Amino acid sequence: MSSSCGSSCGGGSKEGCGSVDAGIAKQDTSIKRSLGKIKNKILVMSGKGGVGKSTVSTNLALGLAKRGFKVGLMDVDLHGPDICRMLDLNMTIGDIKKENDLVPPMPYGDNLKVISLEYMMENRDDPIIWRGPLKIQAIRQFLADIDWGDLDYLIIDAPPGTGDEPLTVASTIKDAVALVVTTPQEIALADVRKSLNFCKHVKMEVLGLVENMSGLVCPHCSETIDIFKSGGGSRMAAEFSIKFLGGIPVDPKITIGGDAGQPYLVSDVDSPAVEAFTSVLDSVEGVMRGRVTLGTVASDCGCGGGGCNPDKCDC
Repeated sequence: MSSSCGSSCGGGSKEGCGSVDAGIAKQDTSIKRSLGKIKNKILVMSGKGGVGKSTVSTNLALGLAKRGFKVGLMDVDLHGPDICRMLDLNMTIGDIKKENDLVPPMPYGDNLKVISLEYMMENRDDPIIWRGPLKIQAIRQFLADIDWGDLDYLIIDAPPGTGDEPLTVASTIKDAVALVVTTPQEIALADVRKSLNFCKHVKMEVLGLVENMSGLVCPHCSETIDIFKSGGGSRMAAEFSIKFLGGIPVDPKITIGGDAGQPYLVSDVDSPAVEAFTSVLDSVEGVMRGRVTLGTVASDCGCGGGGCNPDKCDC
């Protein structure tokens, strides 16, 4: 072993480095086994904060679960995890009984499982003051140590930007695809270009682009007003030759529902935003079904559509 291993590998000793390498190899095997049970993995990302990634992630997971799919929702926005609050999930890891060495995720309804760093915290208002290596390890543990079971979809909610979290997802989940969220303003679109170029750089397929806050639904007449402009997302999708999955207008009912832990796709709200998101769901489901039909899921390992078999490949 190299003498540059340092104190993290047992002071540079062969025994120290060997134990670290063995631990990483064991974790890699656990990650591979976990991912092999998950058919489709979607990373929801954006170059800019405040565009509604968590809202899109949460409602995407809920919408797919409502359609009968087995869905996991993984919150890797480690410094600002919001998923638990958006779903009004107040349990902690101590509230759920372990049945094996793996940690059970939080259940939401019959078809949705959720994991977030807040699940692991005694006080959810404590800040997470972590550098890159700790964040990378946390995401790997979300995959290796969580009992996801068999899933049709894993939705991954990422923080803004192209830093440690999306990069770790890209390097760990080789067959993940990106759903990029933007708002219509040019400043948001400029940052989203960075996300699309990030995907190109790490060779991550882009599922498509969603334009959130695409107009405002008037609370009185339910007509949509273009206060933030609209159409920028579809033009950018055309520019990058990717699919435009749809535009979702701002609706005050969505904000109220999110703050109350009742996202709009599980409420009885009748709104243009619900109709718009239903169309986005149709597009996502159609694209993912097409990928499986074409055998492009995990195509780098020869497993074809439907997830990897860790016993038969090196993906």
